[in-house]
Amino acid sequence: MAIDVMRLAGLFEGIGIQLDEEQAKRFDSYARLLLEWNEKINLTAITDGEGIEQKHFLDSVLPFTKVQLTQGCSVIDIGTGAGFPSCPLKIVRGDIKLTLLDSLNKRIGFLKALSDEIGLEAECIHGRAEELAKGDMREKYDYAVARAVARLNILCEYCLPYVRVGGTFIALKGSSGREELEEARGAVKTLGGEVERFEKYSLPCGDKRTLIVIRKTKPTDVRYPRNKGQMMKKPL
Repeated sequence: MAIDVMRLAGLFEGIGIQLDEEQAKRFDSYARLLLEWNEKINLTAITDGEGIEQKHFLDSVLPFTKVQLTQGCSVIDIGTGAGFPSCPLKIVRGDIKLTLLDSLNKRIGFLKALSDEIGLEAECIHGRAEELAKGDMREKYDYAVARAVARLNILCEYCLPYVRVGGTFIALKGSSGREELEEARGAVKTLGGEVERFEKYSLPCGDKRTLIVIRKTKPTDVRYPRNKGQMMKKPL
């Protein structure tokens, strides 16, 4: 068994979520597929059962007990990698309409296999976030979410163009969240956002986490996002 589903159920119970038998089975299948594909492509450095349970599955869902997503909302996960945080979230919130975006086609291959295997019904898109944000995906989503990926000032430029006015960008960060937020305040304003919430918390294992919630208050200027080279050379 890749993970201990009873132990995982206990972790979720601790954050007020009761996993049913089907959800527990889907998490177990997710872990198995993750480890199987990880032997072929680099998806995660965390390969032990407890690590997957806490640092991937719980870590992905816990923030969304602090900020409530509206029923039936559209969510895009930018630079989703192995599907974190939105695939675990989709297992417990089957009502959300999920789009997974990643620049590496091999990871999209994994995500399509995952979606088929456990019935996620997620749209899996291969492409660069800064390019696709210029097309018909622009300002289309109720929520954009991202875990890690880049410093917050750069991450905002990737993500906020996808969020409709009145929607929300949710960034899941580690212990450097406060420092990154201060660095990103100019970028947030330039891209049409407003910081709505900042919260520090910890996983049961002690790892420090930061939740940053940014409301989209006005359309993002058509100049953004810039290409990756410009973002890196001159961050907002």
